[in-house]
Amino acid sequence: MSRYNGEQVLVVPRSAFEAVGAFNGVRLNPQDYLTAFLRPGVARYLDRDIAEDSPEYKQIIAYAIFCYQGKVLAYARTKKGGESRLHDKMSLGIGGHINPIDGLAENLSTYLTGVEREIREEIAFSGNATQQLYAVINDDTNEVGSVHLGIVHRFELDSDEVEPREKKLTDLRFCSLDELSGPLYERLETWSAICVDALKNEQ
Repeated sequence: MSRYNGEQVLVVPRSAFEAVGAFNGVRLNPQDYLTAFLRPGVARYLDRDIAEDSPEYKQIIAYAIFCYQGKVLAYARTKKGGESRLHDKMSLGIGGHINPIDGLAENLSTYLTGVEREIREEIAFSGNATQQLYAVINDDTNEVGSVHLGIVHRFELDSDEVEPREKKLTDLRFCSLDELSGPLYERLETWSAICVDALKNEQ
């Protein structure tokens, strides 16, 4: 029986990631990676059941972080979330997989449609937002990270009115970087800790 109900997800071969430059941690040139991945013959949709157990592929994950007056939106993951390996962790990332519903695999507009869809599914916010394609994050030191690659989008909001649309998101609140790099740091999932480190380095 399928763990993911036949879900298809956008992947690229690990070789494509290595061709641009494999790393562990963060890189601040995400456009280089997206440009390389979204060329004909590179990105494709793959059954998630296969992708989750296949380190020869990287699942492309849209990972949006939301900032307001120097603080960053954070939440706790509950057991209602689909990825059991991340339960009870804190996260900054809103988003997820790109699916066939978003369009053809080899297309930037498909990717951006998936980013918008994932955000709409998970949170609602009022006011205006500016968006920056911020970073790429990778962590091959654990089984979750070895099959995923995060494309980080940074949103600057002009209002702190944000509400969750999914029950898996609890304790949704804006936290200072001092909180996130201090008392809360040990609770952060790996990708969120990487993002906090990058944001702290800007200060």
